[in-house]
Amino acid sequence: MSRLENAQVLFFEPSDGPWLGKRIGRKVRPGLVVYTLPPVLDEEARHTFLFRQEQRKLARFIESAMQRHRFREAVLWCATPRAVHLLDYLPCRGVVYDCAQDWSHLPIQWESEMALAADVVFSASDGLTHHLSPCTENAALLPNGANFPLFSRKGRTVPPALRDLRGPVLGYEGTLWPDLDLSPLLYTARALPYCTVVLVGRVLRNPQLHRLERLPNVLLTGPQTPIDLPAYVERFDVCLNLLREDEVYDVLPQRIFEYFSTGKPIVSMLRPGQVEPYPDVIYAAHTPAEFARLCADALGEAGSWARERRRAYGARSSWSARAKQVESILESIGLFSTGMV
Repeated sequence: MSRLENAQVLFFEPSDGPWLGKRIGRKVRPGLVVYTLPPVLDEEARHTFLFRQEQRKLARFIESAMQRHRFREAVLWCATPRAVHLLDYLPCRGVVYDCAQDWSHLPIQWESEMALAADVVFSASDGLTHHLSPCTENAALLPNGANFPLFSRKGRTVPPALRDLRGPVLGYEGTLWPDLDLSPLLYTARALPYCTVVLVGRVLRNPQLHRLERLPNVLLTGPQTPIDLPAYVERFDVCLNLLREDEVYDVLPQRIFEYFSTGKPIVSMLRPGQVEPYPDVIYAAHTPAEFARLCADALGEAGSWARERRRAYGARSSWSARAKQVESILESIGLFSTGMV
């Protein structure tokens, strides 16, 4: 959103701790101010009067921030079906529903009503587009993207956590969700003991994690800031992508496009019957054994053709390129020119 020409953006993030009346926004960059929403009751109370009161509290907070910044005809850009409860309370010139993930753990009515209310729906995969099609005729495919200039740059200093590593590095960046299938990494770390498997990201309670941590050639660095992350990925010799067991719509994660930006080889797991959308530049595996074998093949990748093609995919998937797509669509339906989002 912040890459849309002349856009002014208020971003409202959920509260993840003590709120303490955080009514002052943080100016992150020109044209982008971030507010932390006050905490509200869990959605399990959604049918109660108290739950509705909590949603009105959120709406009042957002509207007061809009008034403070003199937003008169804002476009409400909603990235979660939870926001459907706010639409009746907030003044706006239009609604965008940005569906970048599977929300099946939430009541289906929420997403149905959100898609029906939206002037346009952006979906991150063909599967999501099909899923939302009964509720809207205005769905547009908008895959994830990456900060291409940041990840394509070379020559960074190796992060201290990786400086003592010897031999090839097989790297994964992203949250280790409880349902993330780590079996390909377990197999690969054992099959390729001369490599180090590096995982960069938040660590949650994954049932396979304790087995992975016991291996001598596995390193978990924990989460890194967006500014520091590219230096970790630059140290990878092969970039890895894993699957979450609860995913349904096969959304290509942001890390794939960040990997593309580096040009480095990518090895990814696929579900049974799934078709790899980038077969020319991604090594696609269906079993842990095949995953390990393809990691070895990727380490021996010769020539520059695949590397340059990945970088071209990364450039076409930059957030600036995605913003131009969004700007064109919003202009065509009258929601954006030089206004505010």
